[in-house]
Parts: sequence; C-alpha cells; structure tokens
Amino acid sequence: MSSIFDTVKDMVEMGLFSQPRKSESELREFIKSVATVFPPGLNDEELEKLAKEIEFKQGIKAGLGAVVDGEGFEPWLDDAKASITPYYWSRYEKLLLQNGLPKDVIRTTDKVTDTILSRLGNPYLEKQWDRRGMVVGHVQSGKTANYTGLICKAADAGYRLIIIIAGIHTNLRNQTQERIDEGFIGFDSGKEWGRVVGGRKYVIGAGNFGAERRPVTLTTRIHDFNKSRADSDRSQIGDYVEPVVLVIKKNHRTLQNLLDWLKDNSASGDQQMIEQPMLLIDDEADNASINTKYGKKLVTTINGQIRDLLKLFHRSCYVAYTATPFANIFIDPDQDDDMHGEDLFPADFIIGLDAPDNYFGATKVFIDGLPDDDEPQWLRSIQDNEDILPINHKQDFILNGVPNSLIKAVRSFLLARTIRNLRGEEHKHCSMLINASWRNPIQKQLRNRVHDVVETIKNSVRLNASLGEAALSDPEIFALKQVWQEEFADNFADWSKIQAQLHDAIAATSVVVVNKDSGFLEYPKEKSGSKGKSYIAVGGYALSRGLTLEGLTITWFLRNTMMYDTLMQMGRWFGYRTGYEDLCRIWMPDEAIGWYSFIANATNELHDELKDMEKAKATPEQFGLAVRSHPASLLVTARNKMGSGRKIISSVGLSNEFIETSKVSIAPKSIENNIRLARELIAKCFDGEFHKESCKWGQLFVGIDFDVVDYFLSGWDNAEQSILTKTEPVRAYLRPRKDDEVSKWDVLIVSLNKGTFDDSLGVEIIPIQRYVCLDDFKHNFMSFSGKKMRVASRGVEKAGVDPIKAEKAEEEYRKNNQKTPTEKLNYPDGIYRKVRDRPLLIIYYVQATPPKGRESDPKAERIPSSPVVAWGMSLPVSNKPSDKVEYLVNTIRYQEMFGEYQEDEDLSADDHI
Repeated sequence: MSSIFDTVKDMVEMGLFSQPRKSESELREFIKSVATVFPPGLNDEELEKLAKEIEFKQGIKAGLGAVVDGEGFEPWLDDAKASITPYYWSRYEKLLLQNGLPKDVIRTTDKVTDTILSRLGNPYLEKQWDRRGMVVGHVQSGKTANYTGLICKAADAGYRLIIIIAGIHTNLRNQTQERIDEGFIGFDSGKEWGRVVGGRKYVIGAGNFGAERRPVTLTTRIHDFNKSRADSDRSQIGDYVEPVVLVIKKNHRTLQNLLDWLKDNSASGDQQMIEQPMLLIDDEADNASINTKYGKKLVTTINGQIRDLLKLFHRSCYVAYTATPFANIFIDPDQDDDMHGEDLFPADFIIGLDAPDNYFGATKVFIDGLPDDDEPQWLRSIQDNEDILPINHKQDFILNGVPNSLIKAVRSFLLARTIRNLRGEEHKHCSMLINASWRNPIQKQLRNRVHDVVETIKNSVRLNASLGEAALSDPEIFALKQVWQEEFADNFADWSKIQAQLHDAIAATSVVVVNKDSGFLEYPKEKSGSKGKSYIAVGGYALSRGLTLEGLTITWFLRNTMMYDTLMQMGRWFGYRTGYEDLCRIWMPDEAIGWYSFIANATNELHDELKDMEKAKATPEQFGLAVRSHPASLLVTARNKMGSGRKIISSVGLSNEFIETSKVSIAPKSIENNIRLARELIAKCFDGEFHKESCKWGQLFVGIDFDVVDYFLSGWDNAEQSILTKTEPVRAYLRPRKDDEVSKWDVLIVSLNKGTFDDSLGVEIIPIQRYVCLDDFKHNFMSFSGKKMRVASRGVEKAGVDPIKAEKAEEEYRKNNQKTPTEKLNYPDGIYRKVRDRPLLIIYYVQATPPKGRESDPKAERIPSSPVVAWGMSLPVSNKPSDKVEYLVNTIRYQEMFGEYQEDEDLSADDHI
C-alpha cells in the first residue's frame, strides 16, 4: 500500500476518535473526503480496504476488568482532576491512536489507568503513605502499554520519581526503555544523556504531539542505571521541574547502585526518608521479586532491595504487573521484618485487565482452537525430536541436524512471510520463534543448523523459483509447495503468485540467537515503502519473559516444564495478530499442549474468581486465600517448595470446582477394577427409581443417593499422576455435606450419538474417543491423558442444570463480556456450575487412540485396545466454601512426574550492569 494510504488512514482515525460511530455509507463518504486532500487520492479498492479495516477496529471491544480493594480505600482522583493538566496522557492517547489501537481499546485504557491511579496515593497529600497493588493482565496483551499510560497520568498528577523494574534480562530492559521513550519521554534516550545536546531533541513517539516538556531520564536504551554516571548531575530529585524516570533491570547490583545513589542524594542523606512521591512499577513481578525460603539467595536479595527502596520514601506506591500472579498471591500478607519492612503482597488492590476480543491468547489457542475431535486450528505436534534434540540434554550435547518438524516450521515461516507480502504487508515485521533449550551453547548450535536450512532454501529459490512449473523439480521448492498445500492453501489459493514472490520475500531473512550474551533484535518503525524485518529467533530464557517478537507468526517450542508462570511466560506467540492470525502456527510436544490447555482453564478461573470477589466486595487477602485453595494451587505450591525436596501438604477447596481424571491408569488390574465399579454404579442408576432423561451427552440420572457415588469413589484406582482425583481428599470434602449439599446427585453416563455400541458396562454405550499424549509413556507412567489434559467435552457441566437458570447464566456472561445476543459463543462450563442445584458425576467410557500420524509409533502399542473408564465431577457452590481438604505432595516425585523447575540463569550471573 502507498504512503498516501497510511496518511489518509491516520487522518481518518484521528478525525473519527471524538465522533459518534458512523454508518457504512457515512464512513465511506468521510474517508473519500479526506483522501481527496492528498492527490492523487486513493483508488476504489484502496478506499474499500481502508473502510473495512476501520470497521474491523470499531468492532473490537475491551472490558474494564475487575477491581478488588483493600479496607479503608479513599478515592481522591475525581476531586483532584480539575487541577490536573493531562499533558503527558494527552500526548500518549494521540500516539496510541496513531499506532492503530482501536478507539474502544483506547477509551478502556483511559478508564483502567484512571482506576489504577485513583488507588495509588494522592501525591499532594502531605502525610506518609505506602500503597501496594497488583495488576493482572494476560501474556503479550498490552501490559506495557497499560503501565505506560499509568506513568503518564501519574506524572501529570504530581509523582516526582517513577521507577520501572523491567525484568531480569538486558534485552527486555532495553526494549522497555524504548517503549517508555516513545510513550512517555518523547525523545530517543539513546541519542543523548538527559538533556538536549547541540540543540537536537531527537523527538519520537509522544514527543511529536508536544515536545516543549519532557521527563528527566537517568537511564537510556543503551545504558541501565549507573551510580557514577548519575552522580555527574548533582541535582536532587526535587530540583527537577519535570518528573524523573528510570528503567532498570531486576538485578541486585543495579538495585544496590540505585539505593546508594538515592541515599546520597536525599535532602538529609540516609537519616531521613525522601519527601518526593515515588511510583515503582514492577514488571514481570512474579519473577525474582518473590521472597521464597527455597529459592536462590539472590531472589531473596532482590526482594529485600525492592522493599528497602520503598522504605526510603515517605510516600511510595508499588504496583506489580504480571500475567501469571500465582506466586504473588502466595506471598504472606503478614510477613514483616525490622530490616526490610513489609513484604510485597498486594494488600491495597488487585485489578484484573480484560484483554480485547481480538487478543490471540491461551483461550483461543488451547481451548477454542483445540476441539475434542477435530484437528487443532493453530497447533502442530512435535513428534520427531528425541533422536536429534531430546528435551533433556547436557551442556556438551552435539546437535548434528534438526528435526523434520522444525524444517517444516521454517518452511511455513518463509511461506507466511511471502503471503503477508502479497497481502500488502511487505513493510510489516515478521518473526519466527525457536525455543528448544535454555543452554546457550545448544542455542548457538541450533542457530547454525537452522541457518543452513534457510540458506539451502534461499539458494534454491534464487536459482529456480522463476522457472514456473519446472521449478518444482527442485526438491526445496517442491517441499515448499507441499507445506503450502497442507497449511496455507485455504488462506492463499494461488501458488504461482507465491512462487513468483518467494525470492524477494525471503532473501533478507536472518537467523539470530537471542540470549543474555547477544544483542537484542532491532525492529525499526514500520512505514510504507520500506521492508519489514524477517527474523528467526533462537533462544531460551531471554525469549521467555516479556520480550516481544514483532509479527510473530511461527513458533517451534520444545520445553517440558509445566509450571504455571514458566509455561505461560514462554508463550511469546500470544498477542495481537490482526491480518495474519490465519497464518500463525505453533509446534510443540503433545505433553506441552496438554499442560497449556490445563493452565489456560485455570487462568480463566482466576480472572472469574477476581470478578466474583469484586461483586462480593472482598479484600485482596480474601482473594489470596481463595486462589491458594484452588485445586490448581497444588502445582504452584509444589513449585514454590520444590527446592525443599520433601513432602508438603496443601489445603484445597472444592466448592464451585470441576475435577476429573486427567490421567487414567492403564495398569490391567486398575482397568478391570474401574470397569467393575462403573458397571455397578450404572446398574444402581438403572435399577433404582430415579428420574432418567436423555440429553445431548448421553443418559442423565437425577436424584442419585450420595452412598452410590461414595461407594464408587471408595473403590476407584486412581492414577498417581492425577493428583486432584485422589479419592481420599475428595471423599473428605463430600462426607460432611452428605446430609444436605451433596445428599442427591446427577449422574451422567456419556455416550456418543453415532458409532459402534459397547455393552461392557452393562448398558449399550458408544464410547468417546480421545487422542492420547504418547509422551506419557516415555516416562514409564502407567497412565495416559488426553491432548488437553481433559476428558470432558466443553459444555458438559450444563447437564442437569435448570434450563431457565442456564439461560440466565449465559445472558449474564454475555453482559459481563460485552457480547451481543447474536454472537456465537463457547460458554465456559463454570457459569453452569455456579447455578447447579445438585453435584454432577460424569462417567466416561473412553477409547484411547494415538494422535494422527503416530499410529506406528512404538509407544502407541501401550494404548489399551479396549475402552477404559474415566470420571469427572462438577461441584456446586458450597454454603461452607471456606472448608478445605488436604492434599499431600511429594516434591521429589512431583519433579519426576512434571519436570524440574529451572531457575533462570540470569539470576546468578554477573550480567551487564
């Protein structure tokens, strides 16, 4: 597209920002009138393309999220607004619009940042205050944009010192500095130190909307904070007319440098606290900021330094930003000591951010995009790595090649780059992520092997792509066409155009390593007439925390940890993929797919819990207790205690929860025993005088006695890896409620509508089928799990729910998520659980099958030839929700089952200061 197109687009969006929404015809007339100002204007095709882009943006919505406040909150912002000049915010708002954010998203950002700012301390209140809060977002969903907006508003309101702790990696700190430069400072901090040099201002970003004022920056995109450099300017914080801002790395040396400098430059040395109001933003707050007895000493050191930093000020605010808040919730709110003061528990507020509905996140990829029986939309399975690049490898491992799945992923990336060019996105950046090892020597080897693959493809394309049909005699071009047919033929149907464009599209593609020893990726500002960057980035930890790969399209991910924070933060593929979402592909092992699906569900429940807590006017401490008692908290507890190597007990609540046999035993005796139990249960259901009805999922029995269910549980042989369905804790939760809340049950016997009947359970059932994770068998586990760590189908918890209550629950969900009555939705099961009258036991008869393409895998021989029994349980809201039961976890065995937790190598390295 032409530069005129971009200019007209910017002008139209600016003009529409403060106007009511226009009709289709009004919008097109407005666009046409703006285009005529820039001769020769736009042709009809370009005018229509622009109209459709704007209509798409206008349809994107973003909710306000949820707010949980501590006791004694006193709002101040509304009363103060009349005296606040929104200089920095107004510039930033215009920048967001220029950068293409939808109008509704900008409006929501305005409201959310007001909500957060109003919960910080009033900078004009001349008394001591200390506020602690947390903002919970989603991975790659715009947290940086949110806290940049908050910083702008805090500066407008009177905060004098703003510190951003931007993760533990140098490249992430540098990237964050660039974004603060663009969104808040308004000039390129890498071009000068703090002040204008020779009359040059190097204006960028927000500075283009007003450069007469700007903050003082003591860090640059090249340099982290350094005490000796800062000492060259003897001014104290209060001497500056504009606020002072620092973007520092979460490093113990850097933090100590800053502490020393602040003490030296305070009005009275370190004998008195600093008077100026300070805002501290802790990005990636679940990483290294947590004080854990079992972590490395350095982690505790950083935690203490952050607390010391807050103690230096009479008036300070600490805001933790994270997408994985589980570890933060486990901070003891009562932990305090004489040396460092209170710990970092978000006692004053917790705010949940709703992602816009165009967010390409875990729900879209691992729940909606991973149906029970159909092929996944974006996910592809890695099945061929073990002989070439095993997940567990030593530092001196020699990589002699690359798996075929990685070669296919590379080909997919080059094709996706080409298709994006053909769609008019030649000026857009495009990236591929390869995350297969946390060891730097292996990353370098992998980069070299992938570079060889790319160069081979480039050479073939350069020599033969112009030969038309004859080019297909080249094996590399033939292989590219095969990948196009398998992956992208439905997205771009004309192979001849792809082949003709290949050379120009992929010639500049480079393969780079991204880790603490390398530089960070340069992404120039995208503009018409220039070519976007094409990177294949190979890395480990440095690509697992906060760092954004622009235009990330293809991912090849080979990791085995299942810890919440580690896995979710590795999900760099989450974000916004407008215009090329259909081209995105993610390769990973089946086992990782299962864990991501499990964690995606748990994360959604966490955000739902936050909304429930807001309605109940609960405090952050109460929310913390609720999260700690969630069944999924077992994983976090074990992670936090992993270094102890001992048995731990975790208290778990089962009110308003769904649990199921995510792992099913394949020991012959267990299979036989569990089939017998299921047969007896079903017989009792049919023989008793219970109400029976057919539903879309099978046969539903209503009013089953508690003793029938309890007998089934008492005899169940549970797979060791299915921690949540250990029957002793489940029965311990149910027994005190047997005379009231769980005295009567719904029991659902699941059966498909089509297929071959099986009467092994005493009644004709068409078994469900689930693709299993064959990686389970390589650990010699006597169990298997489905590809989503789930047996249940979506919506099954609606069985037995009063239809009127179900409809009301759906209406409320639509309202809370700003969905229209006509939008097609996949409702989360939790909305039905909340309105259940009786608990639901679901009996599955499951025929396990190998994933497609792995039928001949030797591990597939261990799959039982006949169906096996599994179960799930939907437990309604209890009148005694605070009651918990205890689960015992052996952390050493836990490591064997679920992977060792690996500390980030940068935490112990003397990295760049």
